[in-house]
Amino acid sequence: MRTLVIVQARLGSSRLPGKVLLPLLGEPVLIRMLDRIRAAKSAFDVLVATTLEPEDAAIVSLCQERKIAVFRGNTADLLDRHYRAALQFQAELVVKIPSDCPLVDPAALDCVLGYFLEHKREFDFVSNLQPQSWPDGNDVEIMTFEALRTAWLEAGRPFEREHTTPFIWDNPERFRIGNVLYPGGRDYSASHRFVLDYEADYQFIQAIFERLLPEFGPAFSLLQILDLLKREPDLLALNQAHLGVCWQQKHRQELKTLHAVQSSPSSTGTRHAAG
Repeated sequence: MRTLVIVQARLGSSRLPGKVLLPLLGEPVLIRMLDRIRAAKSAFDVLVATTLEPEDAAIVSLCQERKIAVFRGNTADLLDRHYRAALQFQAELVVKIPSDCPLVDPAALDCVLGYFLEHKREFDFVSNLQPQSWPDGNDVEIMTFEALRTAWLEAGRPFEREHTTPFIWDNPERFRIGNVLYPGGRDYSASHRFVLDYEADYQFIQAIFERLLPEFGPAFSLLQILDLLKREPDLLALNQAHLGVCWQQKHRQELKTLHAVQSSPSSTGTRHAAG
């Protein structure tokens, strides 16, 4: 299956404008993140999906300079942007990773994608977010092109268009949905925030890169981050005020899948099946 990893990126963030191009030890945040994604062992193509806004020409220029595939589409309708990018690049399997995850672990991508491919006849959508157990900022959502197309055709609520995948989550009777829990049964989702959304997050991420990149290179692992945080627990306090702040929380009451989907444990995660 031709697999396309789509990283959605724009400069118009209201909380931290221009965050994807902020400097991170000599490289823009976006490049550091793409380096981490491309360090995964799985086979896939990578695409940056940005907007048609004039300011996002800077993202296009950066991608062209670094020979990274780039697509421009709708600013607010991320579902449309993902669909049209996948259509143009003839993807059979679409992986959604937001650009506010510069600490995403390459192993998280391998884990979720590997699980999907191992059970590809059983699922239309697999993520590590339903429920969350990985540190926030390791978001990986994988869907077939057919599932993405169905959502693109039928999703009508604004947050379904803005966030791409809620229509799929919210219809477990129509889509075969799977989830991958953090290995070993630990849950770091409420205690560890690796997302770039506020200035405090940027300070935290900078601190992680400053300590780990010189020794381990740009693709240092999640285990190495967790080990560092055990040695220097004060780092967690840098963005602790924003723990649990994410759009999924805002819409939790609307996403009935979070309550309605029945699950049973598997060796790598939780298998969600339509009723």
